[in-house]
Amino acid sequence: MTASGPLPRHTATGFPDEASGADARPDAGAPEVPAPAEQGGSLTAAPAGNLSSSPPRNAVTPSSRPPESEPPSDSLIAQPPLLPDSPRGTLLWRVRGMIRALRPHQWVKNLFVLAPVVFAKHLTHPSIIKSAIGAFAIFCLLAGAVYVLNDIVDAKADRVHPVKRYRPIASGRVPIPVAKAMAVGLAVIALGASLLGPPLFAAVAASYYVLNVAYSFRLKKIAYIDVGCIAVFFVLRVLAGGFATRTPLSGFMIACTALLALFLGFGKRRHELASVNASKQRAALDAYTPGALTLALAATGIATIGTYLAYTLDHDTQRFFQNPYLWLTTIHPLFGVIRFLQLVAGRPKAESPTQEILRDTPFVLNLVMWSAEVLVIVYRLRPS
Repeated sequence: MTASGPLPRHTATGFPDEASGADARPDAGAPEVPAPAEQGGSLTAAPAGNLSSSPPRNAVTPSSRPPESEPPSDSLIAQPPLLPDSPRGTLLWRVRGMIRALRPHQWVKNLFVLAPVVFAKHLTHPSIIKSAIGAFAIFCLLAGAVYVLNDIVDAKADRVHPVKRYRPIASGRVPIPVAKAMAVGLAVIALGASLLGPPLFAAVAASYYVLNVAYSFRLKKIAYIDVGCIAVFFVLRVLAGGFATRTPLSGFMIACTALLALFLGFGKRRHELASVNASKQRAALDAYTPGALTLALAATGIATIGTYLAYTLDHDTQRFFQNPYLWLTTIHPLFGVIRFLQLVAGRPKAESPTQEILRDTPFVLNLVMWSAEVLVIVYRLRPS
């Protein structure tokens, strides 16, 4: 067919060069190949020649290299950009890629740092709130350092994932040397700031970072150990919040946190196992089976709800809150578990079910209602 009008020409390129983070340049004189329009449509011939039945030697098809922009919304469910894109190749475009590499949308996990303060009825104590916010900020910096490091290590595997290949580091938007500098700089700042708090808080922050480094390089490749590490990360967040504010921690809170994290971790693995090229995306998936993960999801989901219900019915809990009705909020964890299972099974093209829950309206509304009810019950009387 012939082109109906002048269109930009696409040259054949390889994957981004990991050493420099820039796109690999094609060989001199390499023939050009036509590229499909981004949102669908038909192929158009390059002005320089005709479209042949097969691409020339040393050329690659347009789909073999991930573009450095988000995938079309009608083909894949991708994480929307935190900030609108700037023109490709500009400094602002790179900077926004660096911000996206920190995954600020994932920092919501660090709200677990604040859990001890909420359930200890300390939300009206300014000095305690200040310490809790400082701990939250430090863990956000650590999380950013860890996510960048993880994406550096996973860059090759991410490029074969239908959605993760658009991440800033995997696509080459953030050069590898810049990403390494970000990971080191953020870690140094966060760990240095943790030394300003109680020694136990600094120790937990350092443990969190060291374990994450081990996870990125080795532990995430071992089935079940990888999910166990995820649970430990969440428990360390809760411990950090307690130590930073010198707030006593409940055994029920630690148990609920660990079980919930295991449940979410197994759900994520179950979702990944159903994707194309699963073993190429995550080495540990070779050792998982759908049946085993389904059983693990059922066990941890039931245990999470049961432990939360036991906490609300515990005599010491009811005496501390001076309210016997906290158990009524159990309906929300139950709904949350069921809804998460629906997302795992019903959105196979999503990058991660743990990200989908933050964009799922029923799940978010349920979380807001649970939070409001807990605050009403816990703070019904004047906080002690």
